[in-house]
Amino acid sequence: MGALTDKIVSINGKEYRYGYTTGSCAAAAAKASALMLLTQKAVEEISVVIPDGGELELMLHEVVVTNEFASCCVVKDAGDDPDVTHGIRIYAKVWRNDLNEIRLLGGTGVGRVTKKGLAVPVGEPAINPVPRKMILQNVASVTSNGCGLDVEISAPEGVALAQKTFNPQLGIEGGISILGTKGIVVPMSEEAYKESLAIKLSMLQAYGIDEAVFTPGNYGLRFIENHLSVNPELVVTTSNFIGFMLDEAVRYGFRKILLVGHIGKLIKVAGGIFHTHSRVADARNEVFAAHYLMFSGDVEACRLIMQSNTTEESIQYVTDKSFYNYLCNIIKQRCEQYVKQALKVDMVLFSESEGWLGQAPPNPPRGGGLKEM
Repeated sequence: MGALTDKIVSINGKEYRYGYTTGSCAAAAAKASALMLLTQKAVEEISVVIPDGGELELMLHEVVVTNEFASCCVVKDAGDDPDVTHGIRIYAKVWRNDLNEIRLLGGTGVGRVTKKGLAVPVGEPAINPVPRKMILQNVASVTSNGCGLDVEISAPEGVALAQKTFNPQLGIEGGISILGTKGIVVPMSEEAYKESLAIKLSMLQAYGIDEAVFTPGNYGLRFIENHLSVNPELVVTTSNFIGFMLDEAVRYGFRKILLVGHIGKLIKVAGGIFHTHSRVADARNEVFAAHYLMFSGDVEACRLIMQSNTTEESIQYVTDKSFYNYLCNIIKQRCEQYVKQALKVDMVLFSESEGWLGQAPPNPPRGGGLKEM
């Protein structure tokens, strides 16, 4: 295990060990298999570059090297984070092709996407965009230009394990998804995690700050960076604990929050759901359909939204785009009611496919505000 995953995070006197994602496992196994095929030499461990530019040193198992192919696996270690994929073996098998390109394939136990609206196109293996990029870049780092390789990622245990995930409901069939946006897993219990999120509010309070930007996670962070002119020091991640973080903002004396999020997450808040993890409450279609019916009276659109696989699909059936400002106002009102008007909450809503959807109040904060600290 590399230095990054040897890290320990200490919260309230308890220590938690970092882990690494299935995406990192796949990238390491793929890079090692490519290197072994090309050099015809077995290796026992491999370093893999993760999205932030850091490196992990991961151990390899079940190494096979022949003239025709090379393969190995990496055992997933989730650290002290609860994860159903902890201990699963992620395999890569690499062989040459005549196409002068690196092709990524899905093997046994890696799910295949069968419904639209996900980050991966229908028919492709369920290897999400960031892990896909990691695999291809790490393999390319040990090959020369024009070297054609087929890289097959598999996880035989994933066939059974997928039934413990939401993949079947999402239309991902036959296995797990290869996931991870950072390459490492930061471990924390739910209460410890919530407390760690609130630390940022206490730090801002110490500087006399009474305004902040809330967003659930990485999608929102990227959107804010690309579309909003705000001081990045004022951006606070809420994860799924939107209600908790609103309460904490009140406790720390904040006056105003700008809530920025993907419609798939914040649509739940429009239904009064303030812990947005899908295992706690997942009524996205119902809330979306009900509000759009109230807004438009379009029964057919409501029916299509209810049948949608994802919220990204649902937005295809919204014909009146002013609905999103209406929806932002609903979410804004819900948040302000939740804290009994102790905070002013402004809203920006976006999607991956259409970008900026709506805002409340009407004047979007694209060009200023929340700049100085």
